[in-house]
Amino acid sequence: MSSIHVTPRPIAVRRITGADLNWALSEGWKDFNAKRGDILVLAVLYPILGLLAAAIALNGQLLPVFFPLVAGLSVMGPAVAAGFYEIARRREGGIDSSWFHFFDPLRGRSRTPLVMLTGMSLVFFLAWIAAAWIIYQLTLARIGPMTLAGGFEQLFSTPEGLAMVVIGNGVGAVFAVLTVFLTIVSFPMVVDRPVDAATAVGTSVRAVSANLPTIAA
Repeated sequence: MSSIHVTPRPIAVRRITGADLNWALSEGWKDFNAKRGDILVLAVLYPILGLLAAAIALNGQLLPVFFPLVAGLSVMGPAVAAGFYEIARRREGGIDSSWFHFFDPLRGRSRTPLVMLTGMSLVFFLAWIAAAWIIYQLTLARIGPMTLAGGFEQLFSTPEGLAMVVIGNGVGAVFAVLTVFLTIVSFPMVVDRPVDAATAVGTSVRAVSANLPTIAA
């Protein structure tokens, strides 16, 4: 007996406006006021990662990618935020939402898609660092190695340094836009409902495409 394969319909995407953004900010503020202690303690972890990246970069050889290392952490931001999504979800449902639930997405049904999405973000992060290093080699490195003492002078007083700033920010903007398209919906979606990573990413792309002005805001 032959079986009939039914292709599931894509998840509906609706249009949002500035009013929806205001509502989201208001709800986020309510979450913060209700759980400010948990949120502040957990949020300390993220700048610590940034400081660690800075310490690694300041050894001289990695100095040219200091800013890309720190700025590139935003590419990993949605993965870190998954724990905050879980706390907000539990609070909205009226169930216990203490700080130790921050890692619940890694223990439940969200684990596999969350790991896959985090892996995707990590690939983006590493690609951004590689791109930044290549840009450095093609620009500022031509006049000599970047130094801690003269780094800013090298960046803003030489044609090579200015080229590195302009090209680097342009390429970084491309990575940032791609990150928004692929992750702005996908990470909270896999925390909130039982979907696979591919479905979540596809929904994220469609949601951004349908709401470009609001997402840009």
